[in-house]
Amino acid sequence: MTDHHDDDSFRDMNKKEKIATVIGIVFLIILVVGFVLGVYFFGMAGIFELLGVQYKSVWSLFVFVVSFFVLGLIVELFSKAVFVLSTRNITGRLKVFFVRFSIEGVSNWICLFTVDEFMKSINLSLKTEIVIALLLAVLEIVFDEKEGGNKQATST
Repeated sequence: MTDHHDDDSFRDMNKKEKIATVIGIVFLIILVVGFVLGVYFFGMAGIFELLGVQYKSVWSLFVFVVSFFVLGLIVELFSKAVFVLSTRNITGRLKVFFVRFSIEGVSNWICLFTVDEFMKSINLSLKTEIVIALLLAVLEIVFDEKEGGNKQATST
């Protein structure tokens, strides 16, 4: 038998090493969240530019994107649960796709509508909200399937 002794255990570190480790992990988390928010920010800026949406300042766009991101995280918890419960007895990839597309689109639209109503510096028309919500739904499904290998459709 080999005696495995892990010298890099967090428990065996002194205070200075523990603080450095925690700061490093927090910094990594901040970088990841910043990257995701940056992608959302520049993606929304591009979509708004293509659709002719006007906003008062870059700061108002930043507040819009952060608000949409935070509200989207909360709403996604419920929409994922609704999706799993809705597709439990559905067979066929196409049916599962349309159910997921509908749920993702509606949840994205709810988030866009809510943030748009609370912010007066950005004004989205209903048509623009729907186009953005459906586009985001398609992008979320495509990226989720590439990451997870289409877990939901193959499990039904």
